[in-house]
Amino acid sequence: DAGVEVSGKKMAPPEISAKVLQKMKKTAEDYLGAEVTEAVITVPAYFNDSQRQATKDAGRIAGLDVKRIINEPTAAALAYGMDKQRGDQKVAVYDLGGGTFDISIIEIAEIEGEHQFEVLSTNGDTFLGGEDFDLRIIDHLVESFKKEQGVDLRNDPLALQRLKEAAEKAKIELSSSQQTDINLPYITADQSGPKHLNLKLTRAKLESLVEELG
Repeated sequence: DAGVEVSGKKMAPPEISAKVLQKMKKTAEDYLGAEVTEAVITVPAYFNDSQRQATKDAGRIAGLDVKRIINEPTAAALAYGMDKQRGDQKVAVYDLGGGTFDISIIEIAEIEGEHQFEVLSTNGDTFLGGEDFDLRIIDHLVESFKKEQGVDLRNDPLALQRLKEAAEKAKIELSSSQQTDINLPYITADQSGPKHLNLKLTRAKLESLVEELG
């Protein structure tokens, strides 16, 4: 009976997942301009039957008719058109999420023109993800600012929130470019006046910051 208390009310995991699905449902409806009543939901390949059922329950609570629950690596293979290729094949799917890094080996068998997907094996690190990259960037920004301005931003919650947002944005930009500028005006202030953070971050520097995470 796991759960968390929100505003004095204990909520079970399916109820919390339902809130997320309701938000996604509304986002899709706003974009499409039509009601969304059905869904196919993806889950990690290592989810057991009870976790998959809980996900279906969350969909039902969110007002969705859940047609299927499919494995995330299978969904990735479908998105890349693996079901359009002829013959049998084995594919490795890497999934780097916000908090986990997984690899799955899936077998795609063509039977009478139809493709069947089976997850043969899955493994990974449940404590490695994009958030770890963000934290390394934040540490770098804090140390650089402290060295230049003599102020430790770790003592400023508002500044840390801005740093977190800037770190995630920089990480995303560096996935498609070699360099990005991080500019945070009025990040803090002291007796001498307001302080601004201006820093260039290269992809090479990011790689060196996160290298030991692997």
